[in-house]
Amino acid sequence: MDDTAFRHYFTQPAHPSQRRYEALRAVFVDGLSRKLAAAAFGFQHRTMRQMMYEFRRSVAADGKTAGPPFFKPTNEAVRL
Repeated sequence: MDDTAFRHYFTQPAHPSQRRYEALRAVFVDGLSRKLAAAAFGFQHRTMRQMMYEFRRSVAADGKTAGPPFFKPTNEAVRL
């Protein structure tokens, strides 16, 4: 089975929130440098640095997160 399209879902995300998630994950989990992650996911280096700052700040404020702080639940998800 050819999984190319499914692989692209993760490596070339189209939705801005998913792009942020994958870029941050690439830095924190995969060990990619900020510059490489920014280039890979279409962000400027300073934008990547700001996203990392906001993510660290969000996690530090809670000590944990229930999910990525940049994903907001929809009204439909809240009703379930």
